[in-house]
Amino acid sequence: MYLITVFGNLIIILVIIECSHLHTPMYFFLSNLSFVDICFASTTVPKMLVNIQAQSKVITYAGCITQMYFFIHFVGLDSFLLTVMAYDRFVAVCHPLHYTVIMNPQLCRLLVLVSWLSVVSLFYCTSLGVYLSSAATHNSHSSATASVMYTVVTPMLNPFIYSLRNKDIKRALKNSLGGKLEKGQLS
Repeated sequence: MYLITVFGNLIIILVIIECSHLHTPMYFFLSNLSFVDICFASTTVPKMLVNIQAQSKVITYAGCITQMYFFIHFVGLDSFLLTVMAYDRFVAVCHPLHYTVIMNPQLCRLLVLVSWLSVVSLFYCTSLGVYLSSAATHNSHSSATASVMYTVVTPMLNPFIYSLRNKDIKRALKNSLGGKLEKGQLS
């Protein structure tokens, strides 16, 4: 699941960078969301995999604090980018004639910068609920399941939900892979 998360999001980033017709605000935000999802999953999953392999649940205090800092930071960024993407779609639908004026490159960069400087999260309730409920109920199985859902499954599914269902991304991916295959066959 971790490899699917990393490679799926990396493919989205590379396709958006490579295809000039995807250099629009929506795809700019999608590429940033994909990058944040890679970072988000990379904050917890490698340590979780090491713990599973070693059959140990040990983490140092400094490691725990560092992991929580980056986890909260990337969850906040993920949430804020989703909010910015919703605003982008709102402007595109409700003000289509003014879209290019409103969503200019400077505003897009500013919105991404603000998202990188903000730690606003829709996932705080979920993560706090998991950690607080585990202390109250001592049900580690349900806590582990919920933790995997928001730390592994969500970033893994984001490329499919936000990008791979998009016809422009599919076309760019097909053209990109098709062009590379044709060049490989000719050599």
